[in-house]
Amino acid sequence: MGLITLLRYLSFNISVTKKISSTLITTLQFFSLRYVQCIAIFVPVPLLRSFQRVQQRLVRELEKKFSGKHVVVIAQRRILPKPTRKMKHPPKQKRPRSRTLTAVHDAILEDLVYPAEIVGKRIRVRLDSSRLIKVHLDKAQQTNIEHKASYQVETFAAVYKKLTGKDVTFEFREIIF
Repeated sequence: MGLITLLRYLSFNISVTKKISSTLITTLQFFSLRYVQCIAIFVPVPLLRSFQRVQQRLVRELEKKFSGKHVVVIAQRRILPKPTRKMKHPPKQKRPRSRTLTAVHDAILEDLVYPAEIVGKRIRVRLDSSRLIKVHLDKAQQTNIEHKASYQVETFAAVYKKLTGKDVTFEFREIIF
C-alpha cells in the first residue's frame, strides 16, 4: 500500500478529484505510532491552500479506505542553513525568514492541526534543560479534531516529534480577549 494505491483510490473518487486535479503529492511517509499508524501526505507549498479546501473530506475518505490509520497533510518545506563567514560558497541572496528552522517547524505545526487554529504556544524548559512545547488549540474546533478517535491529538504530537525532534503537547483552550 503506497502512493499508487492512494492515487488510484483518489482517481475513482470523482467529487474530490475535480477539486484537487491540479495538486501534486510529493512524498508519502508512513509512521507506526504507539496506538495507530499514520500516513503523512506532503504537498508543495504553493498548492497547500488548494489542498486544504478539500482536506477534511479527503482525510475522512482516506481514513475510511485505510481503516485504522490517521492521515495528515503537510507542506513540503525546505530549511536553508544559516549563512556563516566560513562557508565555502556563501549564498548570493539573503536567507528568507520562511526558510529558517524556526519558521519551518512552526509552519509544520500549523499544517498538522489545520482545521483547528493555534491560539497560543508556551515553551516549558524543564530542570534538565529539555524543552516541552505546549500548544493551545481553539476549543471550538475540538469536535473537528477528535471526531475520529481520542488518539488524534497524540498522533499530531508523535508525527511532529518524528519530523522535527521536538516534544509537543496539545491542549484545548477558549480564546480570551
